[in-house]
Amino acid sequence: MSDPLFSDMDPRPAEERPVPDTAPRYRPVNRRQLEFRISDVDRLLPEGHRARLVWEAVEQLPLEKFGEAVRARESHPGRSAIDPRVLVALWLYATIRGIGSARRLAELSEMHDAYRWLCAGEPISHHTLSDFRVEHRAALDELLTRTIAVLMHHDVVRMRRVAQDGMRVRASAGAASFRRRRTLEECLEVAREQVANTARQIDQDVSARRGAARKRAARERLARLEHAMKELPAVEATKARQAKRERPAVNDQDDSTPPAEGAAKPSKRPAEARVSTTDPEARVMKMGDGGFRPAYNVQFATDADSRVILGVGVTNVGSDKGELPPMLEQIEQRTGVRPAKYLADGGFVTGAVINAVAEKTVLYAPTQKPKNGRDAAVACRGDSPAEAEWRRRMATEEAKHIYRERASTAEWVNADARGHRTLNSFRVRGLDKVYSCALWVAVAHNLFRASRAGVSLAMT
Repeated sequence: MSDPLFSDMDPRPAEERPVPDTAPRYRPVNRRQLEFRISDVDRLLPEGHRARLVWEAVEQLPLEKFGEAVRARESHPGRSAIDPRVLVALWLYATIRGIGSARRLAELSEMHDAYRWLCAGEPISHHTLSDFRVEHRAALDELLTRTIAVLMHHDVVRMRRVAQDGMRVRASAGAASFRRRRTLEECLEVAREQVANTARQIDQDVSARRGAARKRAARERLARLEHAMKELPAVEATKARQAKRERPAVNDQDDSTPPAEGAAKPSKRPAEARVSTTDPEARVMKMGDGGFRPAYNVQFATDADSRVILGVGVTNVGSDKGELPPMLEQIEQRTGVRPAKYLADGGFVTGAVINAVAEKTVLYAPTQKPKNGRDAAVACRGDSPAEAEWRRRMATEEAKHIYRERASTAEWVNADARGHRTLNSFRVRGLDKVYSCALWVAVAHNLFRASRAGVSLAMT
């Protein structure tokens, strides 16, 4: 007996049946339909994934200092804090992947499997991530020293040759945010009045949260303006020194007397000092493309053999002069060893620098182009013995060959940090926070170099 339920079914194959004339039938689109899924966060990533390697390295690091400021304590009430290992791993992995935005990292911690795996499937707010990145400068500095010590212990870092180079990194401030003294004083007066009147200006209908946000914004603007006023004298002093160097010597005479024929024309009025109200510690610097923008000067010292970063420096001075001796001292403090040879470009070299480092290391830096056909190896009048020896050394083919290593070490590290490790521009403001971001880059870079060398960061 045939089944009446299928009595009208066409026995022909589906592809040979004619299409009915009735309306097409589709599956309904129902995004409110509930689903029950069994998800194992640990299976999100395959074995050997880079995020897993970062976590393994973080577990080997001493991170006690990152937890010193945690207020949630055992046997006391309050919500448990996020494990510092999770936050350190997130920022290290994000830096390796070129993610420098806390908001972007917070989004990835919810959407991207690698970041979800690192934070164990629990999303983290961008405020927590942003604060953590800049609040642990001392702990990061110690972490960098530890990575160097471990790599030296495994004979990866040998300190035979160290190269230093600087780069100007765009600050989180616009050129239009720079104000002169008179404008700053006017803005400061307005900001103080605004802070005093904020409570009265807020309508009764405004929520307490929104009102608190407005008060906080007014106080922060006032703090930035007061900071800008404190930075202004230093900028004015720098401008005065520059104007003094550029001003030609003129005889004391009445301004109404026209200058003699062929005499030097008086210099133009020096530019008035200005400071940013957005980031008062940023300074306008000449960038690599020839333009002038607010920036910071980031310095890295790199081991030539392993390309491991040995020292980090951040200043708001556009020139590299004077940056070599402090970096050499920092390297000695971190490693306990002085590099046998030190490579730097011509922007770092002055007579004072050469004399300061002569007894600590052998400096390889280019000499200035000889004038009037003078031999570069011949000492100039007034040269110290250290300067004369430096000139003779740099005239040899051996020294020129050694100096070529600087481009493949220091410049390579800077290019990698700028192009792939978030240092194309800063998203934080102030020297202290900028230095913290540079430390994150250095630690992440050394972690990557240790992974490439197959070295465990656990100190034996």
